[in-house]
Amino acid sequence: MTFIEPAGRQAAIPYRAPLRAPEPWLALAVDIEPQVAQCFLVSARCGCFMQAARSLNVKTTWLRKQLAQLEARLERSLFSFQGSALTLSREGRQLQSRLIALADGGPQPMLDQPLIRLAVAESILHDILGRDLIALLRRNASVRLQIITLDSEMALQSVSADLVLWLSDPLGSVAGPSFPTQPAKRLARLDYLPHIAKRYSRPVTRPGCLGDLNDYMLVQWQADRQVDSFTPWNALIEQRRAGVVQVQSYELMLEMIRCSACIGLLPQYMSHFDRGLIALPGLFDVPMQRHLWMAVGTQPRHVPQVQMLVELIRHTLDERGDWFQA
Repeated sequence: MTFIEPAGRQAAIPYRAPLRAPEPWLALAVDIEPQVAQCFLVSARCGCFMQAARSLNVKTTWLRKQLAQLEARLERSLFSFQGSALTLSREGRQLQSRLIALADGGPQPMLDQPLIRLAVAESILHDILGRDLIALLRRNASVRLQIITLDSEMALQSVSADLVLWLSDPLGSVAGPSFPTQPAKRLARLDYLPHIAKRYSRPVTRPGCLGDLNDYMLVQWQADRQVDSFTPWNALIEQRRAGVVQVQSYELMLEMIRCSACIGLLPQYMSHFDRGLIALPGLFDVPMQRHLWMAVGTQPRHVPQVQMLVELIRHTLDERGDWFQA
């Protein structure tokens, strides 16, 4: 049987939208400086000027100035805010597609950054450097940084790093790193005293002699057992047949002092770091002290990121000058 197409009816033809030529202003994308193009693409990808600035290691004000100049040059608004969210405008999406096409179809890769290895005494990292180091990384999101914590002389001898901060006893020779460094510099002297949380000890009942410690639990950080200058404290711990807890974690020791009515050995600056803790002077006749040292490896001393960390450390210690004995 043969079917006959009804008169006036034609076979369906797929619809194709007419191709539109690129808008004339997009031709200017070819002349955009690579640095400015990267600022735009990273901002578009992050959806946040602050995060984009961190990724590029630039200031947010400088980044926004570059983008404002780009918008003025193109005479187009490239970004808009929907509530608190940063989004691309229609022209911004067009420019993004054009720049990606000019970059051979993909976003520009992040530039390689040298790996910087920072080895630092665990207590110094936690009490002194931690906050400033986090602030530094918040401003420099592309930095490659490896942080190595040191809790003993053995750890110091086995580590290899670009920048080292360690603690040593005041007597005897300085046991520095085993790898080549520039001459080590002593930054501060730290005095150590037993500490207790204020809320667990009223002024009239605070321990004033070693015998008064019998009514309290003592907590010891295991790393301190190997410190010669802590011999008076370590001997007291060894004499105890009850009321002693030994922990591997420095942070756990602090929490036990804060929350469990324990007494533990801490740097004298701890009352500045945590206002809820108070030192107990006069319990020991022999002072317990350590020295803080810094050394920079001989190979990477000219690397800008290493110098940035050195300046951060010096600035942090200068700001806390009343915490230490120079």
